[in-house]
Amino acid sequence: MLGPVARPSGLDEAVARVGDRWSLLIVAALVDGPLTFGDLLDELGVAPNVLSRRLKHLEAAQVVAATPYSRRPPRFRYQLTGAGEELAGPLRLLAQWGDRARGGEGFHHETCGTELEARWYCPTCDVVIADSETNELRYL
Repeated sequence: MLGPVARPSGLDEAVARVGDRWSLLIVAALVDGPLTFGDLLDELGVAPNVLSRRLKHLEAAQVVAATPYSRRPPRFRYQLTGAGEELAGPLRLLAQWGDRARGGEGFHHETCGTELEARWYCPTCDVVIADSETNELRYL
């Protein structure tokens, strides 16, 4: 007997849109600005067919936009859409988590050298939500 069908979560949507290694690395490479297919090949060291397939997927998911810069042969410059740019913060958090997992120290404040921490913050109430209070977070 099958149980109740769970409502897809935000994480389900995120994984469906960019949930593989190459897609995340492509988005990270484009955070600093547009790149051509050749630039992405050089930077990522991925096989051309894999890069092409992932770029098409990211375009369909509206995370990346392709702008033609040559008609013959057709060539494109790739850049993040607004939705893609929103991934910069989560990617930094994921990179920091990965850096710590391999024994690194994560991101530090350039001025004082203190390791940075991410926190949930409500700008209306001017309140930082502690990790122990995250059960109070909810989607509207």
